[in-house]
Amino acid sequence: MNKSDLIKALSDRGDMPLKEARAAVEAFFTAMEEAILREDRIEIRGFGSFCVKKYGAYVGRNPKTGERIQVPPKRLPYFKVGKELKERIDS
Repeated sequence: MNKSDLIKALSDRGDMPLKEARAAVEAFFTAMEEAILREDRIEIRGFGSFCVKKYGAYVGRNPKTGERIQVPPKRLPYFKVGKELKERIDS
């Protein structure tokens, strides 16, 4: 499912015009993006949680040459599936 499929589903199930559904989905994703950029944790009960994980610097190797390289620290978004969703998928 992509964003346009999600907008269509919201419009159909929510009995709302496509324009309103698009605005709702855009607002939802914008709010989530802003929270992630602030490094806030987002928790949607029954679905999962989003957070930013921080990884420290380390020495890696170039797979082609074998040369050692310094990999800088980084921050990446992380999603952890919720217990209820995990159980529904597993059953």
